Parts: sequence; structure tokens; C-alpha cells
Amino acid sequence: MDARNDMLRLLHGRRQGYSLEQPFYTDPDFFKLDMELIWYRDWLFIGHDCELPKPGSYITAQIGDYPLVLVRDQQGKINAFHNSCRHRGSRVCNADKGTAAKLVCPYHQWTYELDGRLLFARQMADGFDKGQFGLKPVACESVGGYIFICLANEPADFAPMRAMIEPYLLPHRLREAKIAFESTIVEKGNWKLVWENNRECYHCAGNHPELCKTFPEAPTVTGVQGADSDPEMLAHWAKCEAAGLPSKFRIDPAGQYRATRAPLLRDAVSYTMTGRRAVKKNLSDGVSTDRIGSLLLYHYPTTWNHILGDHAVTFRVLPISATETAVTTKWLVHKDAVDGVDYDLAELTHVWTETNDQDRRIVEENAFGILSPAYQPGPYSELHEGGVIQFVEWYASFIGPRLAEAGRPALRSVA
Repeated sequence: MDARNDMLRLLHGRRQGYSLEQPFYTDPDFFKLDMELIWYRDWLFIGHDCELPKPGSYITAQIGDYPLVLVRDQQGKINAFHNSCRHRGSRVCNADKGTAAKLVCPYHQWTYELDGRLLFARQMADGFDKGQFGLKPVACESVGGYIFICLANEPADFAPMRAMIEPYLLPHRLREAKIAFESTIVEKGNWKLVWENNRECYHCAGNHPELCKTFPEAPTVTGVQGADSDPEMLAHWAKCEAAGLPSKFRIDPAGQYRATRAPLLRDAVSYTMTGRRAVKKNLSDGVSTDRIGSLLLYHYPTTWNHILGDHAVTFRVLPISATETAVTTKWLVHKDAVDGVDYDLAELTHVWTETNDQDRRIVEENAFGILSPAYQPGPYSELHEGGVIQFVEWYASFIGPRLAEAGRPALRSVA
């Protein structure tokens, strides 16, 4: 209760346009509140439809204390379950990904259908009702090739997000793509520091030489700061929308998710050292327009994305502790693209592999400095860090009311 009151007090007293107080980035009790009030209650990006290509394909993930498994069933539906056997709680699937005809717990071989039903539990007493012991389901939605889950008992309505982001995604046919490569790095910093670093390019010129060959540093690029008055952005949107690609900046009223399409620098068409294509085949058979730039899609708290004409780069953020965050990056290409023929894997991944490692070092140095007793919140640049300001405003406005609501005594306890 003290941590809850402390967090509320600091949120109420915080100075707008400034970074957060130290405990938000370091305190284990504040981290637990983040998990309880955001991560365990909201829609989270987990992976892609194309990672589950056939019945029995599964992937696993860990969200805080919750191990999960996502599996495609015989009808083609993607299901999400708590990855905990209904016998004695063992993890049913302990690999990151795989394929299985049935989900079989390795402990005592309790066997589940791909839709979660318990099929077999050997040597149980007469009267044992298998129907009462299926895997516990988790809310799961797929949109434009992206899979989201929600751990809440009563998930928020997914329809508004689907309605906004699906038109941007569908032309790129990510359901039909394939993962060319993926990597996961652990950044020794709070998840909010990972996001704050992502939400500005104030640091790019001094830290990201590879990315800066193709990605603009202008704060208007991500849409939050004056994109609708930037002639280059307006011209790019008009060109792409004329080709049937939704591009204009849109953001949901709460500021949690948004999308826009941004041009790359000069004649660049892809994130490579030369700016030339990384993949010969277009990502989508339905998109042939040249120089479409990058579709930028953001959803707090789990994902940011860059979708280009020849490939896509998607990012997933998952907190491990108050001071550790896992960032998973996946490079998606056309399903028929062949490494060594249509693309060179080293060239495809070079820019973002380097950028990710640079960002890891930045976040870790930031986290290290915040640990100092001398740390105090500092001002964001209004010219370059509007995206960071927007993220912190979203965080404060999102968790604040939930903190207040959770801290109120139930009526029965005060009657």
C-alpha cells in the first residue's frame, strides 16, 4: 500500500515535460504496480500469425509471472493459454517454439487438444471429469498478421484498435510473410527507459551512424510533432494513399497506439547501408509502389514497427524486472524469398542489429546514471522529444486512475 501511495503522490506532483522520479525506473515495488496495472490488464503484442503456419505450431512467451503458449488448432484458429498443466502446474510447453500434434505435459503426460481441452489423464480415479480441467484460456486477437493477448479476466474492447490499425497493415500481407531472422537482447534498464529512448531521435546523430543513413532525424517523422504541417510528410502521404496505402498520421484518443507512413532519406528505399533494397522480392505481392518509406506502428507498452516495401522489422518489449527488459526483433520477408538468392541475411539485419546494440548501451548508461542519489528529473527537449513527452503523459494518465481505483476500499469493508 505504501508503494501505491508513493506512486500516486509522485504522479500528482510530477512536473510535466520532465522525466519521472527515480523510483519509476528502479523500484521493485513500483515495477510490480506497473505489471499489475498495465501489463496484466492490457493488450500485448506477442508474435506474428506466420510463426504459426500450420495446426500444432506453437510459440511460448513469459509475461511477468505468467508463462503462456499460443497454438494454431485444427480449424486454423490461434489460441492462447496459460502454459501451466491443470494437474500440478508444470509448464506444458518448455521450448520457445515448435510443432506438436497434441500438447503433452512432460511431467505426467496429461494430454491436451490444440483447443485446450484435456484429452487424456492416465490412472485418475473413477468419476474424474476431464471436462473440468482444460488449459486456462487467455484472450487472443489477430490483426493484420499481429497477435495480441490480454491477461485480464475482462479484456478491454479490441475492436477500436483493430479498426484503426488494420487498414494500414493489410496491404503488406504479413500473415503470408515469414521470419527471416529474430534476436532477443536483454537491456539492463527499466521498460520505460527502453520506450523513452525509442521515442526520440535527439540522440540518433551521435549514436546511430548506420540508421542515420536512411532514417530521418526530424521530429515530425513519427507524427506526434507537427507532421500535418510538414510539406514532405504531406506529399508522401498523398503519394502513398493514392496508391491505396493508408498513410496519414492517426492516434487513438488515449494515446496508446498510432500509425503513420514516413519517407526515408533522399532516394533510400530500405534500411541498408546503401539505402538500396535489402530483399529483391517485395514483402507483399499487393504493394508494388516504389519508395513507400516506412509504416511506423506503435502500441504501448509492447511494440514498435517499421514496415517497408521489401521487408518489415518488428519489435517486442517485455519487462523482466525493474531494471531488465527483453527486446525481441524480427525481420519479416516475402514467404518465397530465399536467403542467399533474394537477400543476404547479414545485409538485411545489419542496420538494426547495430542500432539495437547501440540503444542497449544508451539505455544501460541512462539506467546507471539514474541510480545516483544525485539524480533528479530533467527537462525533455520540446523541439526533439515530443514523442517522449507523449509517452510519459500516456503512462501517467493510464496508470494514475488505476492506482487510485485500486487503492479505494471495497464497499463491504467500509459498510
